[in-house]
Parts: sequence; C-alpha cells; structure tokens
Amino acid sequence: MKLSVIIPVLNEAPVIARTLQSLQPLREASHEVIVVDGGSRDDTVAMANQYVDKIIQSPSGRSRQMNAGAKLASGAVLLFLHADTILPDHADQLIIEGIESRGKTWGRFNVRLSGKHPLLRAIEFLMNWRSRLSCIATGDQAIFVKRKLFEKIGGYPEIDLMEDIALCKLLKKYDQPLCLRQCVTTSSRRWEEKGLVRTILLMWFLRLAYFFKVNPNQLARLYYPKFE
Repeated sequence: MKLSVIIPVLNEAPVIARTLQSLQPLREASHEVIVVDGGSRDDTVAMANQYVDKIIQSPSGRSRQMNAGAKLASGAVLLFLHADTILPDHADQLIIEGIESRGKTWGRFNVRLSGKHPLLRAIEFLMNWRSRLSCIATGDQAIFVKRKLFEKIGGYPEIDLMEDIALCKLLKKYDQPLCLRQCVTTSSRRWEEKGLVRTILLMWFLRLAYFFKVNPNQLARLYYPKFE
C-alpha cells in the first residue's frame, strides 16, 4: 500500500528542509512526497526540490493546496502533513498495519509540541484527548485517509480556516478514525510567538464561532492577521 505525503507550504524556508529530510526513508520505501507551494517568496521551493518527488504550484490556502496535491498523488493512502511537523519512525508501517488490521479508512496520530514549557504538555494532552472523544483531528495530527474515500467526499472543503475540522466531519460519516497513539512532533512556534494563554483562548474562540456557523473565511482574518 503506497502512501502519498502531501505538504502545503508558504514561506517555510526555516523548517522545510528538516521536515523533508525526515521523510527520505519513506521515499526509499517507494512512497512519494509532494510539496504544494502557495506562492512562497523565500527559498522554500529551492530548498525542497532535492527531497521530493513532485513540487507543484497552487493558489494559497491549505485546503486548496492539499486538494491540488491529492489530484496528482499516486498513493492509495493520502497523508497530509504540515511543513513544521515530523512523523514518528516507521510511520508508513503504523498507518498501513493499522488500516489493514482494523479495517479503517482514515485516521491520525497523537501530537506532541516541540517546546519545553509545562503548559504545552497540557495543551497536547487535551488536543489528543478531545480528538479521541470527538473523532475530529487537527492538521497538526497528520491526518491520513484512503484516496478513494477522500475523492468520494470531494476532498477538503475549500475554506480558509477550520478545513481540518470540516474534513473530519465528512469522513466520520463513513468511518470512525484510527487514532494512533504514536506521536508526531509539531513545532510550538505559533503558540510561543503569540503567547500560550492568548493562543489557547483564541483557538477556543475560533472553534466556538465555527460551531455557531460563523464563516471560516472571516475567522481566518483573526487567526492570520495579515490574511488577505
């Protein structure tokens, strides 16, 4: 079972090389890595070129970029990975064995944040716990899905924020997720740059607003202050 790892990027030069280097064992095992650039103005594309099977351009926005990558993917399973997230060792085996042994069609990993602040341990615990109870994953948890199911639901809803939640709501109509306990490690930079407590409150507010049907494209302007 072949995996296609799809990574949406936009000005990710500081982190992209490390992420892609960590994926080379997957490429050596005949899986593919696709980077979808949303118009980077730094060296992201040049730095990524030697480490991937395909680099494509797409209109910016994670949902649009990931859908564009999925259209060109050849794997039976699509794995959507953030540019600052590192998969655990043998991630391909964990996914394939989990899907085959449990008859699942999609899933995610637990997440660990890279920083050392004690509050980050509480944040990641709550993220993983909430995800397991709600069957909703975040993009930080490296969502994977069989390509046939992804195509059946029409891919990611092309919205500017909360695309991961919207996708999971569609997926769980067909199957409960495979919740792998092994952790991906994602950068805590957004939490630390904006302030841990401030970021927690912002995320709670955004999720609550989305629950009450506020347009996610409007919410994106709160999450991305320079969003246009």
